[in-house]
Amino acid sequence: MTATPHLAEIDALKAALDARRPLSPEQVRGLATVFEAEETEYIHESNAIEGNTLTLAETEVVIRRGLTVAGKPLKDHLEAKNHLEAFHLLQRLVAQQTPLDEAVLIQLHAVILRGIEDEYAGRYRNVGVRISGSRHVPPNPLKLPSLMEELFAWYPSQSTAHPVEVAADLHLRLAQIHPFIDGNGRVCRLVMNLHLMQRGYPLTIIRAANTQRAEYYQALADSDQSSDPAAFRAFIAARVLESLQRYKEVLG
Repeated sequence: MTATPHLAEIDALKAALDARRPLSPEQVRGLATVFEAEETEYIHESNAIEGNTLTLAETEVVIRRGLTVAGKPLKDHLEAKNHLEAFHLLQRLVAQQTPLDEAVLIQLHAVILRGIEDEYAGRYRNVGVRISGSRHVPPNPLKLPSLMEELFAWYPSQSTAHPVEVAADLHLRLAQIHPFIDGNGRVCRLVMNLHLMQRGYPLTIIRAANTQRAEYYQALADSDQSSDPAAFRAFIAARVLESLQRYKEVLG
């Protein structure tokens, strides 16, 4: 299997950042400000990947001020508010070091679809689905229980593997199973960050703009069609490196 690029650089940069702890009060305040901005950015970008039309500024207005944006669908507003709640749940799971399991996955999904598709919020799909623009055909819903059982048996077995590769593989495997009617991509990105953040990595954002969305989908497709996670691992590693470099810039 092809070696994942950027891992040595990621390890060195993370080690250098970890060595700077404890941080000064000024550095803590700086990181807190950055994290709040990244929270909004993450919600906007993750929703935009799935077709949400709110801009970054509009997302800020909706989730921070509770206002509505004229001309934008109610669904887009609900997706932003739900994603904020799911992100706060993610933060609690990270702080409490709650391990990822099926109950955590279901809980995150239930928040994502609340008020949008309540019938399917926090429930595995019971119908076949197709993914627009993808050759991948998700498995028959009758196979979901065994596939999810396999996923959650595999995940704990990866404790000695590199966290970035595990995070990428977790996202890829869950996306391939496509267990939900809707919200799969958003949940994949949340659990990927849960794994990373519980291991001391900063928030990793996949963006919808600047060709990154196309690269994201292409990496998913390449790894799916080749049955080799290398392409998607490389894409995620590049995003993790970007997040570490942002934190280095903030700390100075």
